[in-house]
Amino acid sequence: MLPTPELVHQYIADNLNCEHIEVTGDGAHFEALIVSPAFAGKRAIARHQIVYKALGDRILGNNAEIHALSMRTLTPDEYKAELNG
Repeated sequence: MLPTPELVHQYIADNLNCEHIEVTGDGAHFEALIVSPAFAGKRAIARHQIVYKALGDRILGNNAEIHALSMRTLTPDEYKAELNG
């Protein structure tokens, strides 16, 4: 069974303190907007590693069910600034 965007959303939400998550995708390739205070003071690669850790074997394991995940990772302040344009 291929994962759904809703399932990927739940995997992230269950393992990472997030203020906002949006996930789209087709079952193999996903795009996500993830807003978390855990990203504060971190560069993009460290933010992505936090998300990979939250997803665990679902993305990094030999039997990974998520094959591709494109992420935008923002802090709450960055997200608010983006919304206020």
